[in-house]
Amino acid sequence: MIHETFDANTEAIISPESFYGIHDKICDTCIITFSKTVFESISSWFQCTRIATMRCTNGDFPIYKLTYKGKEIAFYMSMVTSTGAGTCVEEARCLIGATKYIMFGTCGTLDKDITAGKLIVPTEAYRDEGLSYHYAPASDYIKIKNAGIVADAFAKLGLPYVMGKTWTTDGFFRETRGNMEKRKSEGCIAVEMECAGVQAVCDFRGLELYTFLFSGDLLDAPEWDKRLLGGEEELDHQLKKFFIALELALMI
Repeated sequence: MIHETFDANTEAIISPESFYGIHDKICDTCIITFSKTVFESISSWFQCTRIATMRCTNGDFPIYKLTYKGKEIAFYMSMVTSTGAGTCVEEARCLIGATKYIMFGTCGTLDKDITAGKLIVPTEAYRDEGLSYHYAPASDYIKIKNAGIVADAFAKLGLPYVMGKTWTTDGFFRETRGNMEKRKSEGCIAVEMECAGVQAVCDFRGLELYTFLFSGDLLDAPEWDKRLLGGEEELDHQLKKFFIALELALMI
C-alpha cells in the first residue's frame, strides 16, 4: 500500500548533501514565504545578503539573510505543496544550517465564524498528501508540535488568533464538499497544502517548525467565495504577516 512506504531501516539513495555538500551554519532561523511579490518587496526594503541558492530545473530559489532588531534571519520563497515546500526545507537546512523554520501563508477556511479576523495556528494536520508518508509512519493526522509556542507569542503580541486542526491536501481542485464535511466534522477549521508534509520533514530531521495561516478563501458557503485570494488585498495581508513572522523569530 502507498501509505506503507515509510522506511526507517535503510538509507536514502539521494540526499541534499549529495547535491550541495556539507556547509557550515550561516543562520539558525529561517522564514518561509510563498509569495513572489512579498519576497521581492522584503528583499528591496531590507539590506539583504544572498547566502545560498536552491537550484531546480524550472528556476533557482535564492535564500537571503536580513537583520531585524539585531537578529540575523534568513528567508526564501518556497515552492508550494507539501512536496515542494518539504523539499525546500531539506535543501535549506543543508545549505544554511537553519534549525528553526517559520512558515506562513493563506488557507481556505472551513468555518468562517471561528476564523474571521484571526490568525490560524494549526495544532494537527490531516495527511491528505504524499510526502509525509515517506518521513513518518502512516496516520490520519500529524501533530504540529510548536502550536502552543506560536499561540503564546501571538498572545504576547496582542494578535487575535484561533487554534485548530487543518486539512493538508495536494488536490486543490479535488476539495470536494463531501471531504470538506468529513474534515470539518473532525475539527478541521482550514485547508492548505503544506503543513503535514513540512512538519513530517522537520520531525524526521530534528528541526523546529512554527507555522500560522490566514484566511484567503472561504469553502464554508453554498458556493466557493474567493475573498482575498489572488487580489491586492491578499498581498497587503501577506506583507503584514511577514512582519509578524519577524517578530515571532525574535521570540523563539
